[in-house]
Amino acid sequence: MEYIYGALLLHKLGQPVDEAHLHKVISATGAHVDEAKIKTLIASLHGVDLAAELANASAVSLSASAAPAHAAEKKEEKKEEKPVESAAGLSALFG
Repeated sequence: MEYIYGALLLHKLGQPVDEAHLHKVISATGAHVDEAKIKTLIASLHGVDLAAELANASAVSLSASAAPAHAAEKKEEKKEEKPVESAAGLSALFG
């Protein structure tokens, strides 16, 4: 996780997200630097526009936070319908 945080920090500061810079960030934290993880992360980020991906993630996050409120409204509507149906069934039993 610290490797991703390091890459995001480099991006935020306008520094190139490459092996050398990420190695410096991770080693500055005092954590053990795993060269394989750095190479894997840098390879997976090759050709990725981090600014666009972060903007997209923010948009998805905002739409996801709006979805539960909409779902709660639907649940409220369903709860209102059930007592009406059950009351009609009870009136049939007692005439």
